[in-house]
Amino acid sequence: CYLLLLVLNGWRLVGHRDQVRADLASPTRSFGAFTFVAGSDVLGTRLALDGHTAAAVVLLVIGVLAWLVLGCLVPWVAVLRPPRRRPVVAAATGTWFIAVVASQSVAVLAATLQPVVGAGGRGLAVLAVVAWSIGIVCYPLVAILVAAWLLRHQVRPAALPPPYWVAMGATAISVLAGTRITRLAGAADLTALRELAGGVSLVFWAFGTALIPVLVAATWWRHVTCRVPLRYEATWWSVVFPLGMYGVATHDLGRTGQLPLMAAIGGYETWLALGVWAAVFTAMLTHLRRTLRTRPDLPPGDASPAGEGGRLRTFRRYAGAAFLRRAVTRARCVWSRVTLRRRMAAWVTSRHSSGRQNSIACSSDSRRGGTSRSSSSAVEERMLVSFLSLVMLTSRSSAREFSPTIIPS
Repeated sequence: CYLLLLVLNGWRLVGHRDQVRADLASPTRSFGAFTFVAGSDVLGTRLALDGHTAAAVVLLVIGVLAWLVLGCLVPWVAVLRPPRRRPVVAAATGTWFIAVVASQSVAVLAATLQPVVGAGGRGLAVLAVVAWSIGIVCYPLVAILVAAWLLRHQVRPAALPPPYWVAMGATAISVLAGTRITRLAGAADLTALRELAGGVSLVFWAFGTALIPVLVAATWWRHVTCRVPLRYEATWWSVVFPLGMYGVATHDLGRTGQLPLMAAIGGYETWLALGVWAAVFTAMLTHLRRTLRTRPDLPPGDASPAGEGGRLRTFRRYAGAAFLRRAVTRARCVWSRVTLRRRMAAWVTSRHSSGRQNSIACSSDSRRGGTSRSSSSAVEERMLVSFLSLVMLTSRSSAREFSPTIIPS
């Protein structure tokens, strides 16, 4: 899946540069590019835990390079590039926390690889500490901007989409990175840093835990009180990641701090995250099934369920339904032309062939292709030609100039 996503994103980058440029310039969509960094590092962490060190190092290199490029490009293009038509606070959304997640994912993978890498262990330790520190500094900055936007504007149901759960997920992955830093192996000068990382991780865990009831209440207010339809959308996956990361971080923090109760809470919360993942995955399959079963001949706006006509038409267009319809129509036209030519060729051959059948009156039947045709005499053939000429004259359009070629000789 990772390789497939890599190929598709590369194809989009090469073939649809205008759309990529528009996404990078949009404050609401540009920070989503950091998901590539987070996905690469999370996959690398899983591979490192399974013993695939070489693959994990490759993913770390890819993640660090993408993190550096996007970290310099996205804030400048989407937020800081002049001339700015509106203040920075007006563009702040929950997706901005993905930048923090990307930074902390680099720290998690570097800290995971540090004990198993020989000569490069010192450099990985420095990288883990630097990335973790940048994420710790960036989180309150993003939180202040998002909180300022919520305080300055009237909060509506549409203004609280699921990506706001990433605020809790960013605290969870910060805790996980901090606990991994406390277990760094090597020099004794990291002792003070380990104690600092442990204390900061505990503070972030407490803040992330306090955010959970707030986010649950906001989701209840949006979908129950304000009756926003609870239908599937891709942003619901931004709820699954924070819940899963919170469970892993809580379990890791409890194991590092020798707190059995916290470790147990993390284990139970992981099962809750698995249930949410199953619910979102089932909703995605149901949405996909309904989309595929929607009739392609529905007029615009009549797609079901209501309100998804545009998405369904877009899906059918990209799925190739229009291409298949054009291909079937073209095949029918080609078959009709071929059949007509065969019949005309058969009629011309029979008219110009020599034999008793076309030279004298004959009442016998001849078989061609499963159909019967009776031969006619010369007088009947002249009557048929005269009738066809009359039809051609009377059916001639008034807008068409007269041509003597349509008159029989």
